[in-house]
Amino acid sequence: MSITNFEDLEIWKLARYLTGQIYQLTRNGNFVKDYSLCNQIQRASVSVMSNIAEGYERGGNQEFIQYLAIAKGSCGEVRCQLYIAFDQKYIDKTDADNLLDQHRKLSIMIYKFMEHLKGSGFKGTKYKAPKPDPELAEFDALLQSYLKK
Repeated sequence: MSITNFEDLEIWKLARYLTGQIYQLTRNGNFVKDYSLCNQIQRASVSVMSNIAEGYERGGNQEFIQYLAIAKGSCGEVRCQLYIAFDQKYIDKTDADNLLDQHRKLSIMIYKFMEHLKGSGFKGTKYKAPKPDPELAEFDALLQSYLKK
């Protein structure tokens, strides 16, 4: 399968799913009343998927690895906050264990993807010359004629 945008990445798909799970969890019971923890775990979860997307969109391999490292860190932050939520009895053991396991899996997937990128000779899409776009040829000709004036 060819990756043409961040939405194609399995790590982003899983991060998106887990973000949805975190949002559902934080809407219930006493969890919703703990605004600080609720807000922080949501923001950390959003950070995972957002950093995967932003790193991909930057177009450089090294930058992507850097953003993946931030996403991995945010994944650990979510796990820490899940422990707090469990300790405060905002979530039950089944939900806590399930989400902790899924976030551990995501963290491992991000790490393995980072290692793959480090070993790859691919430097990123921003280092490739863009393909000419035939739809822009007319615009380019008009722009060139304008610039010559």
